[in-house]
Amino acid sequence: MHFAAQSHVDNSFGNSFEFTKNNIEGTHVLLEACRLAQTVTRFIHVSTDEVYGESSYELDSSNTEHESLLAPTNPYSATKAGAEMLVMAYGRSYNLPYIITRGNNVYGPNQHPEKAIPKFSVLTKLGQKIALHGDGLATRSYMHVEDAAFAFDVILHKGEAEHIYNIGAHEERTVLSVAQDICRLQGRDPSAFITHVRDRAFNDRRYFIDCSKLLALGWRQNKSWNEGLTETVQWYSTQNLESYWGNLASALEPHPTTSTLSVNVIGDSNCAEGQSRSKTAEAAKLVFLIYGRTGWIGGMLGRLLQEQGHEYYYGAARLHDKAALQEDIQRCQPTHILNAAGITGRPNVDWCETHKLEVVQTNVLGTLMLIDLAKSMNIHVTNFATGCIYSYDDDHPIGGKGFTEQDVPNFRGSYYSHTKAMVEDVIHQYDNVLQLRLRMPIDSNLQNPRNFIYKIAHYAKVVDVPNSMTVLDELVPLAIQGAIRKLTGIYNFTNPGVISHNEVLELYKEYYDRDFAWENFSIEEQSTILAAPRSNNALDATKLLEAFPGILDIKSSLERYVFKVQEDCAGS
Repeated sequence: MHFAAQSHVDNSFGNSFEFTKNNIEGTHVLLEACRLAQTVTRFIHVSTDEVYGESSYELDSSNTEHESLLAPTNPYSATKAGAEMLVMAYGRSYNLPYIITRGNNVYGPNQHPEKAIPKFSVLTKLGQKIALHGDGLATRSYMHVEDAAFAFDVILHKGEAEHIYNIGAHEERTVLSVAQDICRLQGRDPSAFITHVRDRAFNDRRYFIDCSKLLALGWRQNKSWNEGLTETVQWYSTQNLESYWGNLASALEPHPTTSTLSVNVIGDSNCAEGQSRSKTAEAAKLVFLIYGRTGWIGGMLGRLLQEQGHEYYYGAARLHDKAALQEDIQRCQPTHILNAAGITGRPNVDWCETHKLEVVQTNVLGTLMLIDLAKSMNIHVTNFATGCIYSYDDDHPIGGKGFTEQDVPNFRGSYYSHTKAMVEDVIHQYDNVLQLRLRMPIDSNLQNPRNFIYKIAHYAKVVDVPNSMTVLDELVPLAIQGAIRKLTGIYNFTNPGVISHNEVLELYKEYYDRDFAWENFSIEEQSTILAAPRSNNALDATKLLEAFPGILDIKSSLERYVFKVQEDCAGS
């Protein structure tokens, strides 16, 4: 499903070449990749109702998928129409089984404040006026994101290849009436908080589409305007928006300004606009410095950043070597540091009991030195830590509430956990750190000796106790998002819920090795063969879910990101 696009119409008037590059060239790259892979059984291209152009009030006729001509009126919609042509061409030339959707305006929580409803919500929350383009009587249909997601699900499973489906809400509203509704929900007087500014270069007065084909598939709009708008305005009124998007000042302008892309003609390389654009791009560039190159998570971070096209480097310094750290930072000039370096012990944490100096140098002194240096240079640090600093107790029994980020660590039974808890006490003093607590990490490689599943599948005996766990394939990409958003503070970085060791092994047997068998023993029996006790606990993932809605519970995540991957590999 191809959702990616530059989509803000205002920006397309000032930076149209970027829209061509992303919406047309980007789609072409994706289509070519599908052609070469020859494994795609359904390609859903998400377009917009704006490709039809302006609808007439007088004729009051809706645009249907296969009868209405495409007549885009702004650079954004023109690029979306161009991308549609490429999709259809790949369908005809290479038999790509495509479906195209053309949808109304979508709104809901987590939408960037450059869009009308979040922008109006933020402005009224801040006590600032809403500036409407022109008279504000342009008419739009607004669909809640949950209804839009339902529509895509229906089309994915029931839509026919080489068909186009309009996705639209039942009712139309003027932009002025939307602003008035938001003012009332925020307790603001619309007459005092709404003003008018010059209109766009061209502002379509109406988009009116026929959704009969989608309704015939069984889709229905479930979220009413009042219900959807109320919960959306409430979300923008209660969130720390800068933690999501940083400084929003430019997005809240009536006409957001973006750098105009200049095309440097040969012989005119000193174009001032070109230089300005270059400097702007330079200022916005993200550069990541990773520590932990040879480690499990450090290697995964590098692969993900490469896939996402980010500039990144691996640090060469030992964490407790301050001069070498400074040299790394000077060499790489990072905007973000991702610290996945640390000593956990091999084959397990028992190693730390006899190597305490090395553990302190890296896990305590080195980590704090890196964070302190980064703070002095205004660099954000994402630090991969552990949740193995708690143990079930009377206030947090098995099956009871989980430990939150505010709870004081109560487990220092192993030297490894002791050093990790020690560092957290100090990290509270730094406002440039995103501290992520992982537990019993798991990835889709079941032959990886660091994988918790590999470990318990190869133990002679296993204790059966419920625990919080981290599915790296799902959560590590979110760590990069959190770094980019410059989130700070401590987060329990585990999938919601708990799962027992026996339940994990049952999945292992069901999906991976049907002949597998294991034997249990008690925690008391386990303690006789260990150099240090082990942490067993449930971590509360509420804060993480608020920052990243949609994270799967631990069992569902294991099935999707680990075991079904193995099943698919075996089937291929």
